[in-house]
Amino acid sequence: MQRIVVSVTNDLTTDQRVYKVCTTLTQMNFDVILIGRKLKNSEKINFKFKTQRMNLLFNKGFLFYAEFNIRLFLKLLFIKKDMLLSNDLDTLLPNYLISKIFRLKLVYDSHELFSELPSIKGRYSQKVWRILEKWLVPKQKYFITVSDSIAVWFEEKYSIKPLVIKNFPTYKKTLFRESKNNYILYQGALNKGRGLLALIEAMQKIENIHLKIAGDGPYKSKIKKQIKRFKLEDKVQLLGNIHPKELLLITQKATLGVSLEEDLGLSYRYSLPNKLFDYIQAKTPVVATYLPEIKNVVETYKIGEIIEDHSPENIAKAIHKVLEKGKSFYELPLEKASEELVWENQEELLSTIFKNV
Repeated sequence: MQRIVVSVTNDLTTDQRVYKVCTTLTQMNFDVILIGRKLKNSEKINFKFKTQRMNLLFNKGFLFYAEFNIRLFLKLLFIKKDMLLSNDLDTLLPNYLISKIFRLKLVYDSHELFSELPSIKGRYSQKVWRILEKWLVPKQKYFITVSDSIAVWFEEKYSIKPLVIKNFPTYKKTLFRESKNNYILYQGALNKGRGLLALIEAMQKIENIHLKIAGDGPYKSKIKKQIKRFKLEDKVQLLGNIHPKELLLITQKATLGVSLEEDLGLSYRYSLPNKLFDYIQAKTPVVATYLPEIKNVVETYKIGEIIEDHSPENIAKAIHKVLEKGKSFYELPLEKASEELVWENQEELLSTIFKNV
């Protein structure tokens, strides 16, 4: 049995794509070891494949990335391996070096345009990641990514086009549910660039419906201030982090879901967020951003409305359109999308990559 060593910089508990890839590889009869890091609040994991998490001295910034890459290189140096799978640019250097030392095949999965992330835009660290990207990415023979737009960007930038394996959820047999409680749902991280402050302001213009926000993150305090600023304490509810099984039921019962990512750079512009497909699997219509990949899904399957811009007025306008049509208007399109936009339809592509390797 061939062993594939998979590496990521996160703590393994929330990375749906990596979990699905590792599960598929296990089903293909590979011996999978997933390596990440351990945080103070990391939950216990019980996957069907092996995992290892490194305790690091540093958890953010340059020192974190430097320590992680050195530790990962040393771990890869001594662990048994037949093949490597690197997830994102922040794990690629040690994987590439080890692949050359041991003459191993390396598969690279780019989940986003790492060098274009808003968090590093205009900083010295962006120059460092761009240098690594320019050096390493064109050398990747087995290269996959998450969206067509990102694939085109790599092709135009480095004359190398990755295979697109989209981050669809696994199929869930769910029933279409009318919304009796009448609420709008946002699910996901509470971060900058998710359109949340404008969404909360827009709730002033939307009558007889509540907004529920499921998730946590660094933007939580700003969201609380925005709720207080517009006196919407009785209209906007913060649910915090919700267990996936419970969240699915909350999503099913929602009148509509929102995915309002802002254009804060190429990484956001070309993204396909998990929440969009979670809404689809729960058969809940969406109000979504105009960014190209998200807009394409919504308009192709006719499962909701697209905002014209991130003004509260236009967000409210799009929400009103969905409310006027009613949830049942979208039932058949959502049924079709929920059957087609699933991980099971991506597994064959993934199998092709690793069989060819």
